[in-house]
Formats: sequence, structure tokens, C-alpha cells
Amino acid sequence: MIKAVYAGSFDPVTNGHIDIITRAARLFGSITVLVMKNENKTPLFSIEERVDMLARSVEKIPGVRVETAQGLLADYARKNNVQVLVRGLRGAADIEPEFSAAYFNKQFYSGAETVFLPTDSALQFISSTLVKEVAKAGGDIKKFVPPQVAAAMAKKLP
Repeated sequence: MIKAVYAGSFDPVTNGHIDIITRAARLFGSITVLVMKNENKTPLFSIEERVDMLARSVEKIPGVRVETAQGLLADYARKNNVQVLVRGLRGAADIEPEFSAAYFNKQFYSGAETVFLPTDSALQFISSTLVKEVAKAGGDIKKFVPPQVAAAMAKKLP
């Protein structure tokens, strides 16, 4: 079986992420969703909260496991003999940074290939950043995130 990983900060997980996770699990038979810290972002939720929300959001999707790791994704991939790094693409704006990340991952660990999955067109404009902005402004985010995420955000934000 191919070892595939879908890594991100998932702060919070959105329905777009769930779309990629579902399709990747179907393609590869299983997938590890890896919650990682992004030094360029200030998270709303702790890593533990994100892992919990993700685990509850994917519990009915066969072959999905949720883990956390620190450091470089390439180091995790090497240590765990990962063969595929899954990345979602929402649109053209994602291509350049995702290609750059794929290049650097390949430089640090040549044993894994990056596979890009385009997000379903109905979900392509959803981002964790926009979900947080809408929620902070009091908007309804229920159609953009799993139910447990909407509930957690309602508790977290004033």
C-alpha cells in the first residue's frame, strides 16, 4: 500500500480540506493527515484542538489517520517512509507556493512525490483564514466547515 500524507495547519479544518482527505483516502487506500505548526501563522486553535476537530471530522472516512509532527515535512516523510505528499489546489494563486514547497520537499527527501489534487469547484473559495474572518465578524460559517468545527469556533470566539 502507498503511504500518503496530507499535511497542513488545519486552523481550522474546512470542508475543502475534507474533500481533499476523502479523495486522497480513496485514491491511495489510506492517508495520514498531519497537523503541523506553521511559523507564519498565529493559530486560533492549539495543535491538540486541531487534531481533535480533525479526528472527529474524518472518523467516518475509511483509511484516515490523524497525527501531528514538528519540523520539516520532508523529515517526517523520510522517517515514516512516506511515498506521496498530497497537496490541495484551490486555484491559480495556490500553484506557485505549492510548487515551491514541493521543490523543497524533494530536495530534502527524494523518496516522496507530491501529488496535487484540485479542490472541488464548489469548495475552492473556502480557506481557513476566510472562515476565521467571517466567524470573528459574527457570520455563519456552518456551510464551510464540519459541524464540530463550527461549534468549537462559536465557543472560541466572542
